[in-house]
Amino acid sequence: MHLNQKRAPIYEALEEFRKNKVVPFDVPGHKRGRGNPELVNLLGKRCVELDVNSMKPLDNLCHPISVIKEAERLAADAFGAAHAFLMVGGTTSSVQSMVLTACKCGEKIILPRNVHRSVINALVVNGATPIYVNPETDKRLGIALGMKISQIEKVIEENPDAVAMLVNNPTYYGICSNLKRIVEIAHAHGMMVLVDEAHGTHFYFGDNMPMTAMAAGADMSSVSMHKSGGSLTQSSFLLIGENVSPGYVRQVINLTQTTSASYLLLASLDISRSNLALRGHEAFAEVVRIAEYARKEINKIGGYYAYGEELINGDSIYAFDKTKLTIFTLDIGLAGIEVYDLLRDEYDIQLELGDIGNVLAYISIGDRMSEVERLVSALYDIKRLHSKDRSGLFDHEYINPAVVMTPQEAFYAAKEEMIPIRETNGRICTEFVMCYPPGIPILAPGERITQEIIDYILYAKEKGCSLTGPEDEKVERLNVIKETLTY
Repeated sequence: MHLNQKRAPIYEALEEFRKNKVVPFDVPGHKRGRGNPELVNLLGKRCVELDVNSMKPLDNLCHPISVIKEAERLAADAFGAAHAFLMVGGTTSSVQSMVLTACKCGEKIILPRNVHRSVINALVVNGATPIYVNPETDKRLGIALGMKISQIEKVIEENPDAVAMLVNNPTYYGICSNLKRIVEIAHAHGMMVLVDEAHGTHFYFGDNMPMTAMAAGADMSSVSMHKSGGSLTQSSFLLIGENVSPGYVRQVINLTQTTSASYLLLASLDISRSNLALRGHEAFAEVVRIAEYARKEINKIGGYYAYGEELINGDSIYAFDKTKLTIFTLDIGLAGIEVYDLLRDEYDIQLELGDIGNVLAYISIGDRMSEVERLVSALYDIKRLHSKDRSGLFDHEYINPAVVMTPQEAFYAAKEEMIPIRETNGRICTEFVMCYPPGIPILAPGERITQEIIDYILYAKEKGCSLTGPEDEKVERLNVIKETLTY
């Protein structure tokens, strides 16, 4: 029996609390905004009044027994999960909680190398050993694809002692793997299946969408509600299946998640879940209509390639997320990041990402057709004014790394600090280097640096990608393992 999805118990409790005019001798110290008028001017009186601390009428995220617990039940019902956790540390916190639940120091976890940095960060913390499945890449688009079933079977045969497998589904670019078959294979070998579903919230509420993690029988899934679900930035859900202990997962979450959860974030999750449960099918049908129209119009321009379901091959691209408007730009002679910068600087259009060969316009429930028309017009202009010969452009987003040490071993090992990047060929990196977004590491701790990787980093810098990760904020030097340590 389904629950009443019109309810939003955290929001309702906050409204009741606001009416009661409680005198605040607790934190936060702005005291409903009275102590910080500039904050009230920025956010509004109603918003600041609801920035409150945990208390009996409002429950406690670390150990919910009332309104938060009810909100969790409603979320689990809406997503088809056995249990749902409200997360206020972003989907990073949710992903890390999955990894910390599923494996520990010395144990193996199978995962694609093109994961978000949050996954490898979790391995730095808990000391588990990653067994990477290097994804195939689309030769034209240069993007990493999903996990092939043959790759899954081979890596399990070589690592039967692995305890878990993590899958990106969908990728930032909208590529989906055969999730149901992957779950069946992993479970047959006693492995937990974790799904980074950060970009797939709408799968649970739209029609004719790729399969969700919970429907596929996965054990845990991280759903970034603030991306396509409409909640406030930094709010997320962690979903679990029947065979995972919710009590243990709560303990793991409480190792790292704040004890001072923002009720603005919690209420936004509550309200957004209700909104999607009641109106999601209709809303995401419109999102798909807008995205498909945009794809058609952009492809008419020529030079650009806004790709879609035609990429599906039944294996490494098992399904495609039709809401993702990713546009390949190299054929007009411009890197994706160059088109991204032109759209922002010359046309006041902010895209989600620009990388070496693509831009991504994130289409969701707040978008309107008129804005897509403006994007299409700007892309036409950019091609007319700025297109050139594509020779000399990098043509791929992903380089398979050589993994020498576990992330934890490398991160904490004795190191030689601040070596110029050009002099690091052959050395073992102790830190991350990535373009953000998408936040997929070019280098991670424990990987051997190659000349190809050095050239890629320097090219990305030259084109204007936002590089993050290293201790050196200018990303001119890297920390590497001391040469006296041989591996």
